Amino acid sequence: MIHATLAVVGTLLILVSLPGSIELALLTLSGILPLKRNLPQRQSTLGQVRRFAVLIPAHNESRHIASSVQSLTRCVLPETLAELNIVVVADNCTDDTAAVARGVGGRVLERTDETRLGKGYALQFGFDHLLAEGFDAVLVIDADTIVETNLLVEVLGVLARGADGVQTRYGVLNPEASIRTRLMNIALMAFNVLRPRGRERLGLSVGILGNGFALTAATLAAVPYDAHSVVEDLEYGLRIVRSGRKIAFADGTTVRGMMPNTGLGVETQRARWEGGRFRMIFENVNALVRELLHGRLAVAEPLLELLLLPLAFHTTLLAATILVPFSPARIYASIGFFLLSFHICAAIMVGRGSWRDFGALLAAPAYTIWKLRMLPKILHSASFDTRWVRTDR
Repeated sequence: MIHATLAVVGTLLILVSLPGSIELALLTLSGILPLKRNLPQRQSTLGQVRRFAVLIPAHNESRHIASSVQSLTRCVLPETLAELNIVVVADNCTDDTAAVARGVGGRVLERTDETRLGKGYALQFGFDHLLAEGFDAVLVIDADTIVETNLLVEVLGVLARGADGVQTRYGVLNPEASIRTRLMNIALMAFNVLRPRGRERLGLSVGILGNGFALTAATLAAVPYDAHSVVEDLEYGLRIVRSGRKIAFADGTTVRGMMPNTGLGVETQRARWEGGRFRMIFENVNALVRELLHGRLAVAEPLLELLLLPLAFHTTLLAATILVPFSPARIYASIGFFLLSFHICAAIMVGRGSWRDFGALLAAPAYTIWKLRMLPKILHSASFDTRWVRTDR
């Protein structure tokens, strides 16, 4: 009787983490392969991307907005580009974000709405204005972000090959600030570099990551940006896949955002990101399973990605599985740990990390324990009435 109970427990643990292990294997193996370069997806749209805008949603970002706008003004401009607008949406600001942005050459749209709060509403406001003005495509970066000088050349080059949208590499601006930001940078190298590379190699939509993504006017017209959850990027990325469109990966350029390293801002950000992800699981898994069963194979990978829990929780599931005295469970968990380790090492390599990143992994167990202690806050952020809260950096 005890053996049968252990077998059931071990089997259940395997089933919970198996989709995540499959996803890690699939995207790690494909993500380490060289990407196919400069292959046209369909007829070139280079002649159509003449008017281009960069949209920066900003809520009380007077400390960072100037450096973000200035980093964009240092970008190399493609010869084919006729017009570039750097547009800041000063969203419900109570500081001088708007004045600072204007002072460094940014165009400012001010938005005040005390009931509809959050980045998704700010983006929708900005997109609506820019589409009405006839811009051909819009690139989104966060207000605390520094971009590489080749950003516009790389993004417009991918759009010229017919992409519906583009996602760049997205990393951490301040990885040296603390062990926590170093570990966050490793996580982003996995989530924002290795996995999108894998999807690109497999011919899938790479998704959007909230920072450093561009959308064509045609895509925004077909799939309006009305995503307002605390993980609006994930929400909208799923809609893109369901619409039959694809986001391509610009592997040759990177945007880097400032991450909180101490205090309440760290917990606020992690709870919002991961709680919002749990909410997307609750809202979308059943529908994606039904679509898959009806033959829509394009949703298979997004479904696996949703079922892959954040790495700290995936690690915890594997640890629980290996502790069950049931041989199949222990064999599976051992393979799962190997895949996880391979995934992280591959992420550091393709993410152009350093030996310091490998050294920081020694602190991963303590980081995992911290994440587990945050589980109540994360689950609270997954509730359906959670409102967006700005991260204090």
